[in-house]
Amino acid sequence: MVKAPRLATEIDQVFVGQIDAFGPRGEPSAIRKSPVAGAVQVTTLGLAGDEQADQRVHGGAEKAIHHFPAEHYDALQRLCPELRLQVGQVGENLSSQGLTEKDLCLGDVFSLGDSVVQVSQGRQPCWKLNVRFQRPDMARIIQQHGVTGWYYRVIREGEVYSGAALQLIERPYPAAGLDAIQHVLHRDPMNLEAIRQLLDIPVLPASWRKTFEKRLATGLKESDTRRLSTPGQHTES
Repeated sequence: MVKAPRLATEIDQVFVGQIDAFGPRGEPSAIRKSPVAGAVQVTTLGLAGDEQADQRVHGGAEKAIHHFPAEHYDALQRLCPELRLQVGQVGENLSSQGLTEKDLCLGDVFSLGDSVVQVSQGRQPCWKLNVRFQRPDMARIIQQHGVTGWYYRVIREGEVYSGAALQLIERPYPAAGLDAIQHVLHRDPMNLEAIRQLLDIPVLPASWRKTFEKRLATGLKESDTRRLSTPGQHTES
C-alpha cells in the first residue's frame, strides 16, 4: 500500500439543519443549515441534529456527512458576482480551508476529532441549489466547475466541533483521485478510455459505476436535466 501523504486541516465550522418546506411546490429540504457551537455527535448516519428530506439522494451511511471547502465560495462569487455568498449556504455539514477535491481520493480515511471517516463520493448537485440562490443554473455551475464538496461514511463514531483536526491516516486507493473522477463524470463524459480505467476502481460508488457502464454500452451521455433543473422549469442538458 502506498504511504498516505501528509494531509491535514482544521474544521472551521460545523452545521446542521432540519427539514422544512423549501421548493417551488413546497418540496421539503434541510439545505438551510445553521452553525453549531460546541461538540456534535458523529454517528454512522450523520451528525446529531441534522436531517435529510429525501434519503434516496441525501444522507444514509454512504452520504453521512457533507464537507464543502470554504474557498469554493470565492470561486462561486467570481462566477456569480451578483450573489452575496457566505459559508454554510450550500447545505454543508463541515467547512474548512486548504483541502479540496484535488487533494482527495475515494476511500481516503481521516481522523475527524475523535471519530474516523472515509471519503465515499462527491456530491451530485441538484435543483435545490437553484432555489437556495434564486439562480436557475446554480446547480449546473457548481457541477461544471467541480466545486461540489464530498461525502464521508463514518468508520468510528465520536464527536466533531469547530477547531477539530482532520488528518489523513490511510490512502488505500491512490489511483482514485476524486477530482479526476468527477472530471470524467461531468466535464469529459465520453472519454471512454478513462471510463474503462475508472471502472477498475473497487470503491467507485455504485451509482457512478452504473452511469459509466451505461455510457460504454450506449455511446451516449445520460441527461442530467431532471436533477439540475428546478421543478416546473426546463433547461437543456
